[in-house]
Amino acid sequence: MDRVDIFRKLSTGTRFDIKKFNKHALKFQMTSKVHESEPPVVQKPQVIFKEEDESGDDFDLESNHSFEDSEEDVGDEELDHSDGDEDSENSEDEKVPLNENDSESEEEELTLMGSIKAGKDGKPIKKAKIKKIIPTEDKSKLQHQEEVNRKRNLLKMSVWTKEKSKEESNSVPEPVETFNQLSERYGLTEDLQNNILKAGYSVPTPVQMQAIPAMMENRQVMACAPTGSGKTAAFLIPLIHHLKAPSGVGVRAIVVAPTRELAQQIHRECLKLADGRRLRIHLLNKVKELVKKSGPEGKVKADILISTPNRLIYLLEQEPPVFSMKSVEWLVVDESDKLFEEGKQGFREQLAKLYTSCESTKVRRAMFSATHTNPVAKWCRKNLEGLVCINVGVRNSAVDLVDQELKFVGTEEGKLVAFRTMVQEGLSPPVLIFTQTKDRAQQLFQELIYDGINVDVIHAGRTQQQRDNTVRSFREGKIWVLICTELLARGIDFKGVNMVINYDFPPSAISYIHRIGRTGRAGRRGKAVTFFTTADSGHVRTIATLLVNAGCKVPDYIMKLNRASKTERKERAMKAPKRKQISTEPTFEKEKRLKIRGIIKRKKNEQSKSGNQMNKTSKKN
Repeated sequence: MDRVDIFRKLSTGTRFDIKKFNKHALKFQMTSKVHESEPPVVQKPQVIFKEEDESGDDFDLESNHSFEDSEEDVGDEELDHSDGDEDSENSEDEKVPLNENDSESEEEELTLMGSIKAGKDGKPIKKAKIKKIIPTEDKSKLQHQEEVNRKRNLLKMSVWTKEKSKEESNSVPEPVETFNQLSERYGLTEDLQNNILKAGYSVPTPVQMQAIPAMMENRQVMACAPTGSGKTAAFLIPLIHHLKAPSGVGVRAIVVAPTRELAQQIHRECLKLADGRRLRIHLLNKVKELVKKSGPEGKVKADILISTPNRLIYLLEQEPPVFSMKSVEWLVVDESDKLFEEGKQGFREQLAKLYTSCESTKVRRAMFSATHTNPVAKWCRKNLEGLVCINVGVRNSAVDLVDQELKFVGTEEGKLVAFRTMVQEGLSPPVLIFTQTKDRAQQLFQELIYDGINVDVIHAGRTQQQRDNTVRSFREGKIWVLICTELLARGIDFKGVNMVINYDFPPSAISYIHRIGRTGRAGRRGKAVTFFTTADSGHVRTIATLLVNAGCKVPDYIMKLNRASKTERKERAMKAPKRKQISTEPTFEKEKRLKIRGIIKRKKNEQSKSGNQMNKTSKKN
């Protein structure tokens, strides 16, 4: 069956409209030429009916396509109003209803496939839709909502709720552009405004523009914004505004952070913003001393309590509990994605105990983080009523202000060579170096301590006093290079960090985002360099994709590397891979040093045993 046969079958039952396509009929000699003296035939206007199609929508049967075509073909002098192929004898005397399925209307349409029909010109017939009439009040509301959405789009912000109805979903508070609007809309006091200016916040950041109004209206919040975007002030300002003045009812707000260093940072910011309000802001530091001071009544005199989850659980499990959570009005979780992690590195069990301990019906919860994870989102949508979800920028992406680079070093030994080459070429301190474990951090510190660099190390193996002194020295500029683990990758704000070096390849994309987020903060530019070896080649493409999305250059060969399987990526995220020790000491000297250390230990043990025997014999005598 060729094309001609197919065309004949498709065109069976159709008839060429000589009257409408007169020019084409004359061209192909299908009719004689019409005399100019004959007046044009004008049909009477037809009655227009409205029918309902199969989908249930009303539509107008009057077609504008045939009207426009007749104007183009006939010209300005002749005007054809016919909607179907009717004979000239019936057009003047008879008025045919449009809803009758006569033979002529059947000839006009050609069914191509299913419900798709074609007209005389061969184009598919489109069903006209009736525009809904919107009241003026609703129009003004829609225009206002469109203006608000336009502002959010300019800020690269997306806001949504879990409510299904449009009225409830549009009830999200509008973002503010200045802090003065908070006083006009919510009655923000003058002293709090002055404290905000003193703390260095002249203009609200995008996450502050939306999160502060939402919490001011007692909405539960899940906010995701890039590192260094001012999330700490976004939840502290509403807390201080709601609490207003101290009261003797007990703890009214709890802020939970994954690390003690981050909790100290939140405490400092809270003291600045609450200056002059006499609010009792307490940081859980020495828990055992606090248990002794609390006494038999078991009451902590604090309005805002800032701590890590383990310390709070320890105080709640005392008999009697050191403090009560019956009067808690706000529970804020900073770095919520880290706290929701399962296993040894996560705090999901502790967070569940805190959630169930909040017995007050007025309690509101807020989750803040720089990365978005599905466990947090699912839990919030399921358990939090009136939830407002705020996302600023591209979800789970690196900061645009950081110049990122991937550097291939071959083996583990090549990392130390590459770093010393960077030192010779010139480093602009302060610099943060991340390793995967505290043992490797200590090994790298032992190698660099004799290179003439002001270097120090911080990890969980050091005492709390040593960690505090190291952080203080790094902030004051006494330390140029600080070696750390994932301990400092969460929320710590070191102003002016110029470079971040990932000495060990990050275990996941989320870990990478938080690591390089220590630089490029508060509008300043920074640089991040990531070393990778042949053992890391299967995981490089995941990080390389983040670099491409941030506008950084990535060599073509990296994007062509094979990607590791999903199970391998999960295993690496849960457990760090084994790597060689960081050491340039020759094997012979290392074995010699270990032998000497072993001999010293044996002699000490022998001396201690002999001393114990002497004491026993002296006691018997």
